[in-house]
Amino acid sequence: MHDRKLYQRIVRELYRGKVMVIYGARRVGKTTLSKEILANQAREGKRTAYYNAELLPYSQRFATTDPLKLREAVGNADIVVIDEAQHINNVGLSLKILVDTYPEIQIIATGSSSFDLVNKIGEPLVGRARLFQLQPLSITEVAHNPIDTYSLLEPMMIFGGYPSVFGVHSQEAKRELDEIVGGYLYKDIFALERVKHSKKLVELLQLLALQMGNEVSYSELATNLRIDRATVEKYIDLLEKCFVVFTLRAFSRNCRKEISKSCKVYFYDLGIRNCLIQSFNPFYARNDIGALWENFCIVERMKRNSFIGQYANLYFWRTYDQQEIDYIEEYDGVLHAYEFKYSPKAKVKTPRLFLETYPSEFNVVHKDNWHEKFIK
Repeated sequence: MHDRKLYQRIVRELYRGKVMVIYGARRVGKTTLSKEILANQAREGKRTAYYNAELLPYSQRFATTDPLKLREAVGNADIVVIDEAQHINNVGLSLKILVDTYPEIQIIATGSSSFDLVNKIGEPLVGRARLFQLQPLSITEVAHNPIDTYSLLEPMMIFGGYPSVFGVHSQEAKRELDEIVGGYLYKDIFALERVKHSKKLVELLQLLALQMGNEVSYSELATNLRIDRATVEKYIDLLEKCFVVFTLRAFSRNCRKEISKSCKVYFYDLGIRNCLIQSFNPFYARNDIGALWENFCIVERMKRNSFIGQYANLYFWRTYDQQEIDYIEEYDGVLHAYEFKYSPKAKVKTPRLFLETYPSEFNVVHKDNWHEKFIK
């Protein structure tokens, strides 16, 4: 069991008349986290209950709008976890009635798909929910000092941060990743919507893995896969909603030299990415360390923002004459720009046009200053 940094954020919000919604990909630790919360609440004298809505009796029990039946469903518990809540019909309405009628009962709902769970609860629970996205382990959740951080960079960039993968022997890590990719990765996608070309979806993921960190052309992907552009867009959208990949859009404020209609695709977990293309070579035998480092830093920054409740708009930036910035955060009206170079000896060109056009903070992040400049 690893200490998850979202734990404290969630606990601080308990018993305020809100539903706590924990969502994220399968196998990232949502059930473990929610059960840990229940166990600690029980130690404090609270009455607890746990229901797995993947099991038909429990999904049926909560699929009602009758307040009395809902009260009977939760029993005498002070705090209730409803795991995989997206399997409950009209779950948003059921949760709304629970929280409105019995605000003294703390409900925690978990789900593996933002499309299914967050969309279903969105309208009924406006103003009644707190959302927490749980991702694979952050390096800051398993390393307690800069030395630990440095030693964990390579294994986490190769095998990723899924709890069942982290810290095990490389062969076991590969088996776990194969199981996640083969048994869980596509489960929510196929459940959300009928995907006509499942083989094409796998091929698309492999192409995205090979192009990680580069600008993506949907038209080129469609041509390579022999499907239409609209299908590529739809598949990438589904992959985003199921927490496999995410996109960064190009930053532009109408400077004529800027590229504005472009995007990059990254992976929430590098172990999944490497498993898709069966690339587990150590650093000395790889030619993609730059792309791995860029993806790793961006994801770790996103996790850090989630831990502290910092909401930011995320971009990359490039001009037609090849000036570029890997990653930009915009929050509180300020731009924070980052360039990622794994080696501290790598040369970096200062993006003068960007800094002259948009006064901002600019940081070069490499393996030696990563902990100091990027995490604290």
